[in-house]
Amino acid sequence: MKADTITKDYVKDAGVFADIFNYYIYGGRQVILPEQLTERDSMKIALPYGADGAVVPVQKFRDVQKLYAAMTDGKMEYVLYGAENQAEIHYAMPVKNNLYDALEYAGQVEEAAKSHRKEMKRKREQGETSAEEGGKTPGAGEFLSGFWMEDRLIPSITVTIFFGSEEWNGPLSLFEMMDVSDPDVLACMDDYHVRLIAPVQMTDEEIMKFQSSLREVMLFIKYSKDKENLSRVLAANEKRFREVERRAADVIEVITNSGIKYDEEDEVVNVCQAIQEMRKEERQIGELNKAKEAARNFYNLGIDVEKIAQGVGYAVETVKEWIGLSGDVK
Repeated sequence: MKADTITKDYVKDAGVFADIFNYYIYGGRQVILPEQLTERDSMKIALPYGADGAVVPVQKFRDVQKLYAAMTDGKMEYVLYGAENQAEIHYAMPVKNNLYDALEYAGQVEEAAKSHRKEMKRKREQGETSAEEGGKTPGAGEFLSGFWMEDRLIPSITVTIFFGSEEWNGPLSLFEMMDVSDPDVLACMDDYHVRLIAPVQMTDEEIMKFQSSLREVMLFIKYSKDKENLSRVLAANEKRFREVERRAADVIEVITNSGIKYDEEDEVVNVCQAIQEMRKEERQIGELNKAKEAARNFYNLGIDVEKIAQGVGYAVETVKEWIGLSGDVK
């Protein structure tokens, strides 16, 4: 399966999703609970005008978005959290995330306008007046925008999770994508910052703040190109790495291409054991290749095939196959 499919399925898990934002917003404190999250439709529709003035629908898909609802100071408060998964560096990430957030707010304004229009239509059909029901008559500006003075937007926060094993070298703000140095011009503009989680640019202490299997995913990716440090991390966190959930193991394998093997029906993967078996197999392959190379070199020196087989520790027929001989040639 593709990396984007694997990572999206993984991040959709409510426990992992909550862990991402508990880390980024609250420094690892378990404030957001998985049961407080509700799945949201990840599709947003922009309606820019075409060259001929026609409205052109453009669909934009977030990777994962969830609505957080919690009681705060005696009232229900809501926040929209969005996660963007990147297996490769996206050099226009500030624009991409900014567009998602802007579309979210535009959608909320439109929903508010629809709700108000529906209510006003109901009152007209039933012959009610705003005064009779303690309601209000919208002012000209409210009627024009469809968004009334007392309406409020739900905050939208987007975090990008980079699953790559290299440093993110793409821009992290709109200003970084521009070549503008005039302070007066910049003062008239609003910047947009990418909120990034990238394992290679995190300390181990920061990664340890994750409480879900995202901890093991980030640690493995961070050290995937450094066998010595990876072994150290696996040993130091052996208990957790022996019980990695299947979806997390899928992410580790598809991102790092480490060659970890496990059965498709496994719900929990012993990553430590898988790594040990993989390295054992690598050593065996390395020893076999050395034996093949030695057999060919000795044959080119005119040494008898049987003596070569005895020296490298393999059967005569096997050695003959290596050096391209058949029959009873020695």
